Amino acid sequence: MLGISRRTDYAARIVLHLACLPEGNQVSIRQISEQRLLPMPFVRRLIAELVSAGLLRTTRGSNGGVCLARPAAEISLLELVNAMEGGIVINHCVDDPKACPLAAFCPVQNAWTGATRSLEGYLESVNFKDLAQGTAGHLDAHRGSHALHQT
Repeated sequence: MLGISRRTDYAARIVLHLACLPEGNQVSIRQISEQRLLPMPFVRRLIAELVSAGLLRTTRGSNGGVCLARPAAEISLLELVNAMEGGIVINHCVDDPKACPLAAFCPVQNAWTGATRSLEGYLESVNFKDLAQGTAGHLDAHRGSHALHQT
């Protein structure tokens, strides 16, 4: 199976949660964990990685919390994937053409490269402001699912 890791999926949920808030609003890690149905220790680790990648900002203290480091419109899904996965590589020959002695003449390598570039282009075009505005009811769905799990 070709896909993203659970870490990347959870990181996207965290950034989406923050993108749904008014710009500059901070929330606690606990709130994100509860409302997005994510284990708090995992959320803490992911937030640290997202802060290191320049996507989130944290503030300590009684009025502290987590918020986006930049406006949601400036954070693409590609940037998140690159931060969490280290980039997109459908096949190693795309990332390192020297990995295969036939790469320069290989039509399959050209196809993998094209697919990789198409995916990167698409993910670059998707920003978290659009995701937050385009999915009415997603937070309610998370809350509803959470209520179902607690009964």
